[in-house]
Amino acid sequence: SACIQEDDNLQSMVVGTVMRKIKSRTWKKQRYFKLQDDCMTIWYKSKKAGNAHSTFSVSDVEAIREGHQSEVLLSIADEFPANRCFTLVFRGRRANLDLVADSADEAQSWIRGLKKLIENLENMGEREKLDQWIGDWFKKADKNNDGRMNFKEVQDLLKMMNVDMNEHHAHRLFTKADESQSGSLKDDEFVLFYKMLTQRDDVMRVFQEYSSDAQKLSQSDLEVFLREEQLEGDDVEPLAKQLIERYEPSDTAKLLKAMTFDGFLMYLGSAEGSIFNPQRRGIFQDMSQPLCHYFISSSHNTYLMEDQLRGQSSVEGYIRALNRGCRCVEVDCWDGANGEPIVYHGHTFTSKILFKDVVNAVGNYAFKVSEYPVILSIENHCNVEQQRVMAQHLKRILGDKLLKSTLDGRAAVGLPSPEDLKGKILVKAKKIGNLEESFNGVMEDSLSGEVSDEEDAADIEEDNLHRESRSKQRLSKELSDCVVYCKSVHFSSFKHSRIHSKFYEVASFTESKARKHLREAGAEFVHHNSRQLTRVYPTGFRTDSSNFNPQEMWNAGCQIVALNFQTAGEGMDLNDGLFSQNGRCGYVLKPSFMREPEKRFNPETPQRRDGYQPVVLTVQVISGQQLPKVNIKEDSIVDPLVRVEIHGVPLDQAKQETRYIENNGFNPVWYDMLRFTIHSPELAMVRIVVEDYDKTSKNDFVGQYTLPLSCMQQGYRHIHLLSKDGTSIPPASLFVHIRISELE
Repeated sequence: SACIQEDDNLQSMVVGTVMRKIKSRTWKKQRYFKLQDDCMTIWYKSKKAGNAHSTFSVSDVEAIREGHQSEVLLSIADEFPANRCFTLVFRGRRANLDLVADSADEAQSWIRGLKKLIENLENMGEREKLDQWIGDWFKKADKNNDGRMNFKEVQDLLKMMNVDMNEHHAHRLFTKADESQSGSLKDDEFVLFYKMLTQRDDVMRVFQEYSSDAQKLSQSDLEVFLREEQLEGDDVEPLAKQLIERYEPSDTAKLLKAMTFDGFLMYLGSAEGSIFNPQRRGIFQDMSQPLCHYFISSSHNTYLMEDQLRGQSSVEGYIRALNRGCRCVEVDCWDGANGEPIVYHGHTFTSKILFKDVVNAVGNYAFKVSEYPVILSIENHCNVEQQRVMAQHLKRILGDKLLKSTLDGRAAVGLPSPEDLKGKILVKAKKIGNLEESFNGVMEDSLSGEVSDEEDAADIEEDNLHRESRSKQRLSKELSDCVVYCKSVHFSSFKHSRIHSKFYEVASFTESKARKHLREAGAEFVHHNSRQLTRVYPTGFRTDSSNFNPQEMWNAGCQIVALNFQTAGEGMDLNDGLFSQNGRCGYVLKPSFMREPEKRFNPETPQRRDGYQPVVLTVQVISGQQLPKVNIKEDSIVDPLVRVEIHGVPLDQAKQETRYIENNGFNPVWYDMLRFTIHSPELAMVRIVVEDYDKTSKNDFVGQYTLPLSCMQQGYRHIHLLSKDGTSIPPASLFVHIRISELE
């Protein structure tokens, strides 16, 4: 294959290498690894003859970590040096693969080779990705490996691809594609067959409506389409030129400054043709406002990988959350053996990890995807001695990254901004006395103060099991001094806060407490959150680590809405959707009416605010493309329906569905119109879900995509669907038409 010729690393990967696969201190087995000729598949098996082999695709690898960067490899660090070790992290829920090569050179060869392959994949155009995808299917279906597919093999393949096609129609296309008239298809003939199969009549209709000669779009045809249909503004000439340059495959058409149907289809399938506005992908917001003016991506029980009673605690939980752009992680600290504090879910059977290992992981991964500050929310159940050890670890491991004093060394008057705090890690915990006093240097060695803010096993009134968590406990001055802008405090009332509270004080609420406050005093809550930070976390009843809907809390301006990142579903879809804008940096600026205290916005009565302007959103769901199979049952094919959900202020919460289409996950067509009135568009999130209709039981989930209404592009757009855990499932998509207009 061409990709290998120039590259020594890839050449040695094709030859293959024996490496140790490590699962624990005791499970270390040799496996033979090699790269297949397709430059996409890694194949491996044990050395024993006759044993089955395993494979994975390079496209499933999310990251490569060098050295002892996983729990498993840390546990054998004394046995194998870091320069021979590396970890492959997969998308979705697949477990890491921890490997030890025989030499540092061999490890480097695989690390560099894999990085190169991943980079090639990322640079691939949509067209090549599709060809690659078709090629992968071809290999799966070519049962007898003769490089050809007879009609029977093609029929089986269509089933695998979620296509229910009548035999007559399939046979007609098969004969047409079989240009060599051999009764079977070679790979390029199969690509032709596939393209006839995926003829996009829905897109052709649009193309012909705007083409003046039904053959091509001239540059001026394209400009009319961009201006009137896509609402790209008035000055669309440069955009039209750029799109022809970028997406038109035919050089002849390019010379004529025109776009063929193929180019038009490529454009509509690209980032510019997607529903998400590319101008909001990178950082576009003002990052110099006080911290309390931003929603902050936040995780709850970050150390847990599954449920809260028996689950694995793991440093991996921190790495995964930080790599998803999370900016506030939770560390639950308890006294451990040998004077070393440990992290786990207290009073349960979850496993335990060392506090210092958590701090190490945070130090290493805090700023890989975002340079904006990370907040360590510390739940402290330790004695004074172990608190001192915690403070030492924080200072020693984090060094200059740890924020140890106010920014200019003077008494502060307000919260600094994400911009001011770039590259800094802030500790949120109890503090002795207040920030002002720490400037006069008059502090006793250690005073008593309540140690824990969270009666996490449950709210006090919900559960009296853990009375001891209310008892007073001494705080160490060293740990207290690590707290600067985020002092954990108990909340008594909005009135009390308005008069007495300081800007650096942070109150925590369980979701049920927060709900009670926002229903009884929404405007007060919004006002409180324009001055200081608030953290909301799931109630102790959610022992399955399920999530609440974060939207309700964002409506009240709560910044630190802590979710179980390890649990897929609606809550995390909304979180991923909100934070997919602004460079995925984990900070999103709140709407101005939530930042200005005099605005008195109340999420319960959005129509009362100044500048109230409701909008109407119409979504025409036109068609679906290559929806993934849900049921593994051989002969089942999806009956897809699309549901559009609006999440926002209570008045805006709404859901509507299309009809379901029987037996077609490959190219279902709806042309169904859904219409919504939205009263607080600045806060609205749109979640688009595809389900497999089932008349007897709950519908199965097929895919979803969530984004802020403010990031939506109008006109004809593709929505590239995501799987349950938020990873992409190419080439599954929906084709829609979007309009957002002011309500007259």
